[in-house]
Amino acid sequence: MTPRRRGPKPLKRTIAQRPELHTVVVFCEGKNSEPDYINGLKKLPEIAANTALNLEIHPEQGVPLTLVRMAVDRLADPEVDECWCIFDVEWPKNHPNLFDARQLAQAKGVGLVISNPCFEIWLILHHRDLTKFLSTAEAESMSRKLDGRAGKSIDSAIYMPLLKQAARRAEQLEQRHTRNSTAFPDDNPSSGMHHLLRALGQR
Repeated sequence: MTPRRRGPKPLKRTIAQRPELHTVVVFCEGKNSEPDYINGLKKLPEIAANTALNLEIHPEQGVPLTLVRMAVDRLADPEVDECWCIFDVEWPKNHPNLFDARQLAQAKGVGLVISNPCFEIWLILHHRDLTKFLSTAEAESMSRKLDGRAGKSIDSAIYMPLLKQAARRAEQLEQRHTRNSTAFPDDNPSSGMHHLLRALGQR
């Protein structure tokens, strides 16, 4: 017969340690649709569990080169693992210094999400295929018709369930431009959001 234990079982104290989150800082020029979308990504459980996703918006809707310079400075912070910049090409009049912004980002390790002509291309790709060249005004109008919004702010809950379809379509557009030797900034329509999603573990 096994003797009975005398006294209470000794307790082992264990301290649960939360794994350190991967810190990603996203810089954007827009004040509505881009922040709304990024904040939607932050709420996804699979992203929130592993990533501290922070958003910084230029107070004066800075041009691409300004955003990249901000990101380069932020990368000097040892607490930051990655920086990404979201900006548009714009048509018919392109943003200034696009090539300088892209070159600096590549040299300094800043990730880029470039939408051509604008972020609304990425929103459209959640709903449908798209290969037609669009101006900024045309893309914005099409995007509003597809999700029914009245202004520039979006309901990210509409888009989160469709992000993998959008990423697939964006990749297909990128491949199409490569086959056709259509180089930046003439790669209209296109969006690089799928690259950020991959960095966040969503592809």
